[in-house]
Amino acid sequence: MAGPDVQTMPLHGLLIDRFGRVVRKLRVSLTDRCNFRCVYCMPEDAEFMPRDELLTFDEIERVVRICAAMGVDTIRLTGGEPLLRPGAAEITARLKRVPGVRKISMTTNGYMLPHLARDLKRAGLDGVNISLDTLDRERFKRIARRDYIDHVYAGLRAAEEAGLAPIKINCVVMRGVNDDEVADFLRWAREFPYVVRFIEFMPLDGDRIWQRRLVFTMEEILERAREVGPFEEVTPDRASPARTFRFLDGRGEFGVIASVTQPFCDHCDRIRLTQDGRIRNCLFAVEETDLRALLRGGADDAAVERRIREAVWAKWAGHRIDASDFVRPERAMYKIGG
Repeated sequence: MAGPDVQTMPLHGLLIDRFGRVVRKLRVSLTDRCNFRCVYCMPEDAEFMPRDELLTFDEIERVVRICAAMGVDTIRLTGGEPLLRPGAAEITARLKRVPGVRKISMTTNGYMLPHLARDLKRAGLDGVNISLDTLDRERFKRIARRDYIDHVYAGLRAAEEAGLAPIKINCVVMRGVNDDEVADFLRWAREFPYVVRFIEFMPLDGDRIWQRRLVFTMEEILERAREVGPFEEVTPDRASPARTFRFLDGRGEFGVIASVTQPFCDHCDRIRLTQDGRIRNCLFAVEETDLRALLRGGADDAAVERRIREAVWAKWAGHRIDASDFVRPERAMYKIGG
């Protein structure tokens, strides 16, 4: 794909790429550290970056302020496990106060929510995504390589009690590993006020076990849903990574993030800020834009803004997972901030 035409890149106004997509969402990774070792995300022997390489809270807030001035209004805090970063409630409160930021949420494994959920709610956190890939203890131990399922359940209860909403449950479905539990999770979406989201297995795992045959597809998940009960699609948000549905007699919703088989690249409105200060336009990007060097090198906000605009202007039309020339990113999920 040809490089960006910087002569026509807008220097003011909304943050836009060369295909006309407007960036409204920023995912901010607080850390690459995690107390789980999920097989689809990271290796057992993961190595973490030195803490002084992480962006400080002041640096994170500065980037968010610059992005918010360009129309970014939705922030999601990610990791690794974001709650392992001391002061997660503090940075939540600081970002929620940034002019233009309308919503802030977090993706977490739930382990620390019993201790932090109320503080996060008071800090301004709106919703939370909790990762849970199986309801079976022994299978959980094989997937997460930790015996922490009770901690995740406690985290779910704590999120409810704290009033965080929506509560989304993220389930990565892998053929032959946990696809036999799809119906069980779907029943949760009928019985509880959760949004259960099934995620197709993506080639971002640390152990590089991903194969196309392990992808349990959206169509297969919807077929399981038809066996559970009648459902309808919620009014679609074309920029959302998930197609969302509700059972006609249910309390919650379920969604499918089909990044592999039915990508939403045409309407993507998000970028990522990694824990070490790099802008990524896509989970599957093979290039990143270093902001940390600017932030620590004395650059003014105008220079940082221009670098962000250049990075977004260069965003590609879409990933090429199913193409013969697909190049797998060097960073695994936990180093990106999924």
